[in-house]
Amino acid sequence: MNQTLAAPSVWTDGKRHLWWLGIMPLATPLLSGALAITTGIQQLWWVGVLVIFGLIPLIDGLLGEDVSNPPESAVTHLESQSYYRWIVYTGVVFVISSVVITGWLAAGGIDWIIQGGLLQAAANLEPSSGLSHAASYITARTQLHGEPSWFTYLGMAMSTGAATGIAINTAHELGHKPNALEVFLAKVTLAPTFYGHFYTEHNRGHHVRVATPEDPASSRLGESFWAFLPRSVWFSARSAWNLERERLRKLGLPAWHWQNGVLSAWMYSVVLWGAMIYWLGAAVIPFLIIQGIYGFSLLEVVNYVEHYGLKRQKLPNGRYERCSPRHSWNSNRIVTNIFLFQLQRHSDHHANPTRSYQSLRHFDESPQLPYGYASMIVWAYVPYLWRRRMDHRVLNHYAGDITLTNLQPSQRLKYLEKYSNSAKPF
Repeated sequence: MNQTLAAPSVWTDGKRHLWWLGIMPLATPLLSGALAITTGIQQLWWVGVLVIFGLIPLIDGLLGEDVSNPPESAVTHLESQSYYRWIVYTGVVFVISSVVITGWLAAGGIDWIIQGGLLQAAANLEPSSGLSHAASYITARTQLHGEPSWFTYLGMAMSTGAATGIAINTAHELGHKPNALEVFLAKVTLAPTFYGHFYTEHNRGHHVRVATPEDPASSRLGESFWAFLPRSVWFSARSAWNLERERLRKLGLPAWHWQNGVLSAWMYSVVLWGAMIYWLGAAVIPFLIIQGIYGFSLLEVVNYVEHYGLKRQKLPNGRYERCSPRHSWNSNRIVTNIFLFQLQRHSDHHANPTRSYQSLRHFDESPQLPYGYASMIVWAYVPYLWRRRMDHRVLNHYAGDITLTNLQPSQRLKYLEKYSNSAKPF
């Protein structure tokens, strides 16, 4: 009797179409603007901030976790699909559009529309055309919205900063690929926050020194976010400069040279900011500064969460042990993983830096956060609450041996006295 063998099952990515939602945070300034102008409620310009600190943590808690991994047999196929790259590329378009359009509206675009500028621009169109009707509708709604107050201006800048801050993660995804186009797009995406040095420091600094006292982007047990922020900002920039200076020295070139990767990355910001200031005048400068500072501070609070208190141990030869899944805090909260292109599967990222987001895996041995990154960054802003949720987890991760942690020097005696040799859950 002949038997027909069943075809082997083929693994499919259940989140394949959900990844497009990762673009939404990058477009929140445009969404905020559409809501504010359509309703006339200026406070809705703050929606971008509320999405990050309210909506995403709420949905994260409701929808729970996803611990599924793609099988290794499917990874090569996943990595080869350009579909996933186009999602990231589209995100770049949205975030730059958000900066330019929202900056224009904040610096005088709304006033221009209120005063009839859009109607005049559409004057030569056929009155019955869709574009003419759209111009009339937008003008009427913008007049209802009114001139933006200082609070509205701040909301426009903060919502844009929320987008440009999350976009640094998009640049992070692009910047790990040995592809000229993706490196270019990574630097474009870093331009709004003036954080182009991140490309150099993250790839050649952080990935080498991660989870060691020498890494400015690895937070220490007992270190508050507010102490970590200036340390990481300053020393990360300095490290990036030193890395490029040393690279150029080996080539027989001075640090101040056009081949300096830090300088060239900063030039993207100079071009973007310079063009917007030339176009829109001084009114856009506070907008650019506010969104830039808030944007890179979001990157830094995520940095703070990712490696808090974790430390690679030194070997007898004086070198640090190899980075393993035990040296990054992870989370399988599905919503934040979609919005952040699985940045929360951080252990696999450090093990395989060039692996794309859709292929990253969960490891059982990696330490797990109690919530997703979106929730954890809220706790990180309040040191007391952060320590109550995280300090005992760090200690338990090292079986109560505080000497194995990456401990803040100024807190060393206090923590040694408090915890002795056992972790004490709060």
